[in-house]
Amino acid sequence: MKIIKSNYKHGELVIKIENLNDLWYLSQVLEPRDIVKGKTERKISIGGKEEKRQIKRVWITLSLEVEKIEFHKYSDVLRVSGKITEGTDDIPHGQYHTINVEPGIILTITKVEWLDYQKKYIKESLENAPEFLLCVLDRDEACFALLTGQGYRILSSFKGEVENKRVKDKKPTHFYGDVIKLIEDYNKRHKVKSIIIASPSFWKEDLLKEIKSPELKQKIIQATCNHTGQQGINEVLKRDELQTALKEDRISHEMVIVEQLLKEISLDKNAAYGMKETIKATNAGAVLTLLVTDELIRETRQKETYAGLANIMKAAQHSGAKIEIIESENPGGKKLDGLGGIGAILRYKL
Repeated sequence: MKIIKSNYKHGELVIKIENLNDLWYLSQVLEPRDIVKGKTERKISIGGKEEKRQIKRVWITLSLEVEKIEFHKYSDVLRVSGKITEGTDDIPHGQYHTINVEPGIILTITKVEWLDYQKKYIKESLENAPEFLLCVLDRDEACFALLTGQGYRILSSFKGEVENKRVKDKKPTHFYGDVIKLIEDYNKRHKVKSIIIASPSFWKEDLLKEIKSPELKQKIIQATCNHTGQQGINEVLKRDELQTALKEDRISHEMVIVEQLLKEISLDKNAAYGMKETIKATNAGAVLTLLVTDELIRETRQKETYAGLANIMKAAQHSGAKIEIIESENPGGKKLDGLGGIGAILRYKL
């Protein structure tokens, strides 16, 4: 994302969308009643009743008062819908329209108030989000995942064979060679910051002995796990030895925050969860950190009850609380959704 102009004091931000990650950040920043201005394609009908009508597509600049935001993870378009507040002479105000936000488009966003967590998302989008390659393996199975600021994505998994030292009739095997080849390929393709290799027992050490590249070895962090596949990936993300490497990564950060909330709940101490308890804690000014899942945000937008949730977040910020948006597709988000999608770590027990 590129900032062309920013004036948070007057509620205005002009940005250029550069990649698909920007769409995710923007989907978390936009909310109903924002004013969004940008170029959009519009169909115009040419010809009267007696003539054969033709449809012409033209680009126009419109301003919308946002009512609906639609974004699906892995799609390449963010759809922003609402009533037109400013446009051309032939388009009446109050008519509904949708702006399809894609890489390359320039948008002007105007809010009544920019919250701190929204500014933080804009700042994050300006930086290159750190990416980590994770390889979880055992004797004959390997799974690869890419960790980014928006969670993790399984890249591939496969089964192979390794040499069995107890068998006299040894057959040549290429399992470690295939794993190393994929590591090199993913490292080059995604330009990852670090490579995390995890396994039960000594399989990771055996693999490291086969890696010849000093540059590749410098990127590698070792970790231990008891499982392979997606279960192993979730397990590795909780390991202490990865916290330093992943401290900038959203998925690890979110898991730490949610686990902190769960710990306070289990000890019956400084915690609130669910809408009713969290509103009570916010009104009392007791919230230290407010946690909200993006699924709850989407759900309230669909049910047109988002204004109530937005008021909670604004009240929390005005009392000095920190706001954390937790992605529901990540392990921490799934746990928070099980508590109603909202919770708070408190300054003191109510």
